[in-house]
Amino acid sequence: MPELPEVETTVRGLARVLEGQRIERVVPRRADLRRAFPPDLVQALTGARVTGLGRRAKYGLIHTNRGRTLVFHLGMSGRWRIDPETLGPHDHLVLETPAHRLALNDARRFGSIDLVEEAALGQWPPFAALGPEPLGEALTAAHLRAAMRARKPAIKVLLLDQRVVAGLGNIYVCEALWRAAIHPRKAGGKVTGPQLARLVPAIRAVLEQSIADGGSTLRDFARPDGELGYFASRFDVYGREGKPCARADGGTIRRIVQGGRSTWYCPRCQR
Repeated sequence: MPELPEVETTVRGLARVLEGQRIERVVPRRADLRRAFPPDLVQALTGARVTGLGRRAKYGLIHTNRGRTLVFHLGMSGRWRIDPETLGPHDHLVLETPAHRLALNDARRFGSIDLVEEAALGQWPPFAALGPEPLGEALTAAHLRAAMRARKPAIKVLLLDQRVVAGLGNIYVCEALWRAAIHPRKAGGKVTGPQLARLVPAIRAVLEQSIADGGSTLRDFARPDGELGYFASRFDVYGREGKPCARADGGTIRRIVQGGRSTWYCPRCQR
């Protein structure tokens, strides 16, 4: 599934060709993805001008001058294609501006498209209970300390809770915990202040590096320009079971299962 860096990379790629542009034509090539397209999608967007693009958690936002925002989720395999030479069977929504054609491609159709009133974005149900953005100023060691105080679930599980931090996924939690030298099984309430102080910059660093690299490109993801991200080549623990720890501390990467998800970590340096 495209995670936060992949969505951020997508939004930045779309901004280069969409921001300030007028949407001249909207073509839904099917009626739904994971759920039905908004019934007034064509009417609401045709003729609208894109005033900005953004991201909340793993959702992309296309703001318009009509007070409504197109909210997209890429699901398991979705991506936007810019100026495809031809449209394929998995290009399910097409937006055309005077200069470009954009196609939302989603082979598995687990993505979604919604239209939300700009003034109500913060109260929209998928956003209402979200925690702070991991790249924003609201994510601090103090926030994590308050969110995890006396909590018994493992730190790894708590970081995947979108109410604690918005948008963090399995890859980046594994990598951030390794960078902060925190054992993924450690109860959230027992993570120390110094460890949390290391964790916040570790989260930011791993996400920013992945964004700079264009994402991790696991399975199907590609940027809107068709290029593949290469952060996967930089993984320190994710998918590296049985390999030596990158800290050269004599540790060997192990894999465990937490909350139905695989976790990779070094038992020697993560405590």
